[in-house]
Amino acid sequence: MKHVLRSALCCVLLLLSAPALADSVIIGTVSSAETKKPIPDVVVTANSPNLQGEQVAVTDAQGNYRIPQLPPGVYTLRFYREMYRPFARADIKLPLDRTIRVNVELLPESFSEEIVVTGGSPPLLDFGAIGRGISDFFGGRRNSNPPPPPSTPPSTSASPAAPPTERTTSLPQQPFSDMYFKSYGVNPTIDTEEERFSTFSVDVDRASYALARGYLERGAMPDEQAVRVEEFVNSFDYGYRSDPESPFSVHVEGFPSPNRKGYHVVHIGLKAREVSRQQRKPTHLVFVIDVSGSMNIENRLGLVKQALRLLVNELDERDRVSIAVYGSTAHLVIGPTSAAEKHKLMEAIDEFYSDGSTNAQAGIELGYSIASEHVLKGGINRVILCSDGVANNGITDADGIWERVRAQAAKGITLTTIGFGMGNYNDVLMERLAQVGEGNYAYVDQLEEARRIFVQNLTGTLQVVAKDVKLQLEFDRKAVARYRLVGYENRMLTKEQFADDRVDAGEVGAGHSVTAIYEVKLREPTDTFAALRIRYKEPEGGDSRELEKQLPSSVLRPAYGRTAPPTRLSYVAAAFAEKLRGSYWIRTLSWEQLHALWEALDEPLRDRPDVKELGALIRKAQGLDRRTDRFEQLTPVVSMDFDRVPVIK
Repeated sequence: MKHVLRSALCCVLLLLSAPALADSVIIGTVSSAETKKPIPDVVVTANSPNLQGEQVAVTDAQGNYRIPQLPPGVYTLRFYREMYRPFARADIKLPLDRTIRVNVELLPESFSEEIVVTGGSPPLLDFGAIGRGISDFFGGRRNSNPPPPPSTPPSTSASPAAPPTERTTSLPQQPFSDMYFKSYGVNPTIDTEEERFSTFSVDVDRASYALARGYLERGAMPDEQAVRVEEFVNSFDYGYRSDPESPFSVHVEGFPSPNRKGYHVVHIGLKAREVSRQQRKPTHLVFVIDVSGSMNIENRLGLVKQALRLLVNELDERDRVSIAVYGSTAHLVIGPTSAAEKHKLMEAIDEFYSDGSTNAQAGIELGYSIASEHVLKGGINRVILCSDGVANNGITDADGIWERVRAQAAKGITLTTIGFGMGNYNDVLMERLAQVGEGNYAYVDQLEEARRIFVQNLTGTLQVVAKDVKLQLEFDRKAVARYRLVGYENRMLTKEQFADDRVDAGEVGAGHSVTAIYEVKLREPTDTFAALRIRYKEPEGGDSRELEKQLPSSVLRPAYGRTAPPTRLSYVAAAFAEKLRGSYWIRTLSWEQLHALWEALDEPLRDRPDVKELGALIRKAQGLDRRTDRFEQLTPVVSMDFDRVPVIK
């Protein structure tokens, strides 16, 4: 398997390296747009379809850089420096045997008015070569909104002293270039006469919520395609109790919808069995750390190191840790080391630094090689990838990578991905790797998020208690006329796939909870309105098992205000996500009304730090949202009343 994969990869790389002539040069100077002074230590990367991988240079004390021995072609340059905005220049045409100068002025991180560019054309915030092969494989797209094409090409000259030209262009609506997402659409409302089964794979990730928070706290609305409703809903603790006699406990409650007349919101929660810290299995964790040039901005690598230190402090003598890093190449920093030797691990964490381009495949291959050679029998064997998801060198055979990751997961070596950074970030790749690797996907936008993953929820993060978990609701046509699953668009399954053990699904860690929100239109009172089925496998695999529970109509409360506060919280989280992604189904609910729903939560819950933060984010989004209401002609006025079903006038 390994020989075939490497042979295929070598063939691809040989094909990509066909252009042998590399006699052209790009030079330039990087200076501050505010002070006009040169900026040293700026990481400059050059990408082109004609170039194997990525060429990297760093500016000297005078702000000068030089990238020699380039094949002719069309290039994208990117400029990274802490305390300055990441910047990209695209469509730079480099002729054979020529030297061209591209000067740029960088804006400080806090600047938001305009970009001043010297040396030719205005900036095109194009995703360029970074991650394009992988992301196009999934049909994703970047969120940047480039200005019109330049009217004049970049200056070309054999002399470094070519006179620059100046242009000024407004910032695009999205301030973070090269953020790569994929849209899965929005679930429709379905008539039970057409299909009464709703089936999906569970998802306990929360990366989408952390990403949206990262946008909002930087003063920008998140890209609509970055919003996955289920990850917002599953970002909050609803206080479910676990059942020691069952692998899952089930919690169901409903209430009249605050924004869809005649519909009820149904909250369905599952809680996996708890495992104490003492009962947790021993672990071998292989960290694969991206140390490429793009990880040197926004203190990404610094945040990775802080997160690792938190984790090491939580592990004990049962656990072993290995650390590998990758830039242009991959290498081992420290082999399997007992977590009791914390000083050794802390020294290893301090050792690595940012350098080179981004050979993600080399890093993943090395991580799996270490994990395979040092399998901890009867324990948890996991590769943990920490990266911004950029993969511009090495991952050229997407099918080969998925086969490799899937095969290792089948052997019990799972893959967790943890994302870092705003701008130059590939959400599509990170989510997909975790899905195929039977692990989870998280995004760390702040140290507190790392603490939640590695300290507060360590056992659930590491120890899987059920794999390939699928949920299915069979609605009673006599009781339910129509329904809509809110979110889980990229986890949808057919009713036939529910019982098919060959179909992969989500994994659930110890003590983790899964929550789903439905909107249902009721017909007539009945004893039960649906049957809930849960299908899962034991962590070691084998045949799946099935649980079934009838959902009684008695769980449907007469009003929003009569519902348990955690149930109301789940609706606020879901509605917040729906608003951010511009869902048609939430068009009747204004930002002000959504915040009023948040305020209607009981005070003890509202004062919880994560819930208080949710209220603040709703207010931030309200102040930032400048989108034109695409459903303006269809939007009725909603009367908000928490003790009755809201009336649409």
